[in-house]
Amino acid sequence: MMNITPVILSGGSGSRLWPLSRALRPKQFLGVTEDRSLFQLTLSRLKMDSKDLFIDAPVIVANDDHRFLVAQQCLDIAVKPKSLILEPIGRNTAPAIAVAAFSLLEEDPILLVLPSDHIFANDQAFLETVKIGAQAAKMSGLVTFGIVPTAPETGYGYVKSSVPLDPTKAVPVEKFVEKPNLETAKQYIQEGSYTWNSGMFMFKASVFLTELKKFQPDIYDAAKNAWEGAKKDLDFIRLDLESFGKCRSDSIDYAVMEKTSNALVVPLDAGWNDVGSWSSVWQALPQDEKGNVQRGNTLMMDCSNSFVHADHRFVALLGVDNIVVVETSDAILVANKDKVQDVKKIVEELKAKKSSLTELHREVHRPWGAYDSIDHGQRYQVKRITVKPGARLSVQMHHHRAEHWIVVSGTAKVLIGETEQLISENQSVYIPIGAVHCLENPGKLPLELIEVQSGSYLGEDDIVRLEDRYGRG
Repeated sequence: MMNITPVILSGGSGSRLWPLSRALRPKQFLGVTEDRSLFQLTLSRLKMDSKDLFIDAPVIVANDDHRFLVAQQCLDIAVKPKSLILEPIGRNTAPAIAVAAFSLLEEDPILLVLPSDHIFANDQAFLETVKIGAQAAKMSGLVTFGIVPTAPETGYGYVKSSVPLDPTKAVPVEKFVEKPNLETAKQYIQEGSYTWNSGMFMFKASVFLTELKKFQPDIYDAAKNAWEGAKKDLDFIRLDLESFGKCRSDSIDYAVMEKTSNALVVPLDAGWNDVGSWSSVWQALPQDEKGNVQRGNTLMMDCSNSFVHADHRFVALLGVDNIVVVETSDAILVANKDKVQDVKKIVEELKAKKSSLTELHREVHRPWGAYDSIDHGQRYQVKRITVKPGARLSVQMHHHRAEHWIVVSGTAKVLIGETEQLISENQSVYIPIGAVHCLENPGKLPLELIEVQSGSYLGEDDIVRLEDRYGRG
């Protein structure tokens, strides 16, 4: 039986799935195709039984900003990671995989490197193909999984094999090619030796690091130093910021796979979808007889080949074709389905205007629960706050705002200065400007309250944390 350690890369931003996907809650942590998130679907896929493989607990490489999202979503599906490595800044896939390989070098398992936001129609077929890749990786090959094309796709890179593809074994790679134009893509499909580049890989930790050191010694050294300087923080491992910051950004494709003589490709035919755009989401979901997909409280009349996603409000479509509509609490996207790859241009424009719509949803998740900004004016802001059972906000104070808390359901333990009190449903409490205070849910049920802030400045950076169980500064 072969031992495999998954390495899950979850640092992406998913800007093409805006407005649902935002920088601080990107697509991999959202239930895009079902209730479970793409990240959770990836982890669950690796828990499937296999008599020929032992799949160990995963190593997860994540963005520091997403650390509590990752931890909570693992907890929700009873997955305990082998380690959870935090990148202080994004440096693409080659450095991320390198630090994961360094973390496992002593035991030197076969690594199964997976993006956290892909789905498969046939998970069992995926696992069967992983077995084939593992055999080649065991013999020191660097394996990539090439998706068997279903159409002349121009949105993916391609991998060309040097011999005819064989679904039962790994064969040598001749070359990796960039995203082609339509005519070139059609030629690739006709030739039959090309597959889509999936971004999934298998190799032993030592083999990958040897090749990385040969071709990219600067990335090797920076990643090694970042790992050796890493520090434990709660359940997380924080890479050394200075060392990782010096690391050059590069993908595993450019850094190693295009240069090594040991690259192999295994064709994968398991109904793969990278959920890279709203048209990909439409393709992944069951369609009605007119080609429509509806999620949420929606109504479609005289429509065809369209997709609608409604998070909060009722959305109706009438007499349209090939349209995407995505509704969230603070933004609505309406686009032609053939243009959804350009949604990232909207995100770029919003970033240029310094809009918070690219970073946060109206509802913001925190390690203790969540808050929803339901109203605001020049000198006031109203939030609905939910605190998980047993959770506590930081001990803090504000220089510019006072707060008034009204408990809607549950019981709150409130500390103001030296005074601690229990506040129950329909009761309220006032926190003056400058008062040291803390909010805790001592009960077994979620605590819900309304917070009314008033003052000259209401930004989230007017929080002076004096004590925090979650290690935030």
